[in-house]
Amino acid sequence: MSQHPPESRKPMTLTQKILAAHAIGLRRPFVQAGDILRIRVDWTLASELAWNGMEQTYEALGRPPLHNPERFFLAVDHTVDAVTLARDARTQRLVQLSRRFAQERGIRHFYDANQTILHTKFYRDLVLPGQVVLGADSHTTSHGGLGAFAIGLGGADVTAAMVLGESWIEVPEAIAVEYQGEPPFGITGKDIILQTLGSLGRNTVALERTVEYRGAATARFSTDMRFTIANMTAEFGGLNGIFEPDGVVAAWVAHRDPAYRQPMEAAHYHRADPDAPYVSRYVIQLDRLAPLVARPFSPDNVAEVSAHAGLALDGCFIGACTTTEEELVLAALVLEQALATGQQPVPSDKRLVVPGDLSIRDRLQRAGLWAIYERAGFRIGEPGCSMCLGIASEKAGRGEVWLSSQNRNYQNRMGEGSLAWLASAPTVAASALGMRLTDPRPLLERVDRQRYERLLDRSPQGRVPEVQFEEPAITYTNSARAVAAAEVSPAARVLRGRVQRFGDHVDTDAIIPGPFCHLTDVQQLGDHCFALVRPGFAERARQGYNIIVAGEGWGSGSSREQAVWALRGAGVQCVVARSYAFIHKRNLVNEALPHLVLRDPQFYELCQEGDELEVDLSGQVLHVPSGRRFSAEATTPLLQALQAAGGLVSAIRRFGPEVFDALTAPGGHLP
Repeated sequence: MSQHPPESRKPMTLTQKILAAHAIGLRRPFVQAGDILRIRVDWTLASELAWNGMEQTYEALGRPPLHNPERFFLAVDHTVDAVTLARDARTQRLVQLSRRFAQERGIRHFYDANQTILHTKFYRDLVLPGQVVLGADSHTTSHGGLGAFAIGLGGADVTAAMVLGESWIEVPEAIAVEYQGEPPFGITGKDIILQTLGSLGRNTVALERTVEYRGAATARFSTDMRFTIANMTAEFGGLNGIFEPDGVVAAWVAHRDPAYRQPMEAAHYHRADPDAPYVSRYVIQLDRLAPLVARPFSPDNVAEVSAHAGLALDGCFIGACTTTEEELVLAALVLEQALATGQQPVPSDKRLVVPGDLSIRDRLQRAGLWAIYERAGFRIGEPGCSMCLGIASEKAGRGEVWLSSQNRNYQNRMGEGSLAWLASAPTVAASALGMRLTDPRPLLERVDRQRYERLLDRSPQGRVPEVQFEEPAITYTNSARAVAAAEVSPAARVLRGRVQRFGDHVDTDAIIPGPFCHLTDVQQLGDHCFALVRPGFAERARQGYNIIVAGEGWGSGSSREQAVWALRGAGVQCVVARSYAFIHKRNLVNEALPHLVLRDPQFYELCQEGDELEVDLSGQVLHVPSGRRFSAEATTPLLQALQAAGGLVSAIRRFGPEVFDALTAPGGHLP
């Protein structure tokens, strides 16, 4: 084994450096886009809703010991509030399932109902720069705010990493988003990422890529701002979002609660090389940025608040993982100023604020900020995802317009038939008293900025520590590995069926709505597939309309593997799309549901709803009714091997702990 001299490698992005440092069996001193890697995993994360499905995978693997119980983080946050815990048998079952597993395996980092939101606690207390984090939730991207490589995956992938301590990754292409200019006071991370989405588009330049957030402005971003921007990289379509860890990050890590503090040598402060191989760079100017909203039903459907000022609102929600302590404090100060000008809350019981963690709740309580929220007519909920999913007791009604500081506004996201508008917490606060969309800037101008900094324990004159950036310690070998390669035998199958057509950006909330994600029976999940947006889908699929033809970004949004189970349960035999969201595509691979990438526009012109389609899976060729043949993009040997093995669980059963070594061996695809 040898450790590379710096001059022997190629330039790398920040993400590539972290992956290279975690690679197992690397055969050269660098990685590049397209490489298939075995990687060591530092942390795995899950919620009780994700564990519901992960339990099935864990059971199928024989309930083996965990690689490191100290590095699995489990929080009960998605489906819980006081009402559901007391009355909802579905929620009670999910909570008990998580509690039993945590006790069975001695999970140190288990957080019971209404203590925290998964990402809030993990980000604030545990994640370190340079780590690899896999979570069974798409907003695992949040932790790139502190310079970690953090991605959301389906439950099967996360269960495997939890047990084996490793996983596989295809090194993604990378783009750089460069922020320039000083944002005005009160412009939050939410406004910045909405501007990014509005300028560049959802599931476009970021789809399946790393997004590295750079530029002179980022040095002035708080860790909370970075969290929100990295969090909503999931909405951008990126595989992961990441900031270079700097003195701001080092200061945050140094001041953590000693109960959670890890050895400082566990943190690695890498940065991209000056000539890092970004596919493209995009500059976003912040100095004139105004408060923004995202209109239904997409986070990139962005406009300035002033363009819709006066919009009547049925409800206002401040909360969910993307809403940080910083925004909760600022929103309270906006409410305080609104009350000071004589505004009074119009009668409504549809104002709700939910903190992300008990520690945040207690800090705001001591500061007297919850009293301000209450005077403004807000109810204060216990920590949890709350209305962001619309599956616990708090949800929006049909036709109701809600202004929310959450991260997603997909159709039916906050409740069946609801209309969600996204904004920063200060914008929601400014709009809440009159229940009309209101520009927060006049109130922000009145806020005492020094008091705001004190409430967040920040000192304007505080010194930011200098960080010594380091090159990754990359271990590689030129020797051959004595490992049995997985035999690749592509399925010699020809599928015939009729088409159900879909457009672009079909999200997993549409495929299987949140209220049904507690189900584990594949047939039952199939019964509810597309239940809210295309009733009758499952019945038609079972009658032979069992091939999906879709556009760009199929399966975007939540990481829920139940979406693939629902497709299977509905009788879907194959999915054909122009492109796929990364997590959903891996879930299709893990469940061995055939899927093809085909970009030729003529195929989509010739193949319409109800047409007969023949799909040759072994040759990856499609025949349309006119007789034309279209070739899909070739898949990698690793994906072919997983498909041939019957999916991830079957592959682990066959190859055991060496599964990823075996799967990456054919054809020399491990660099």
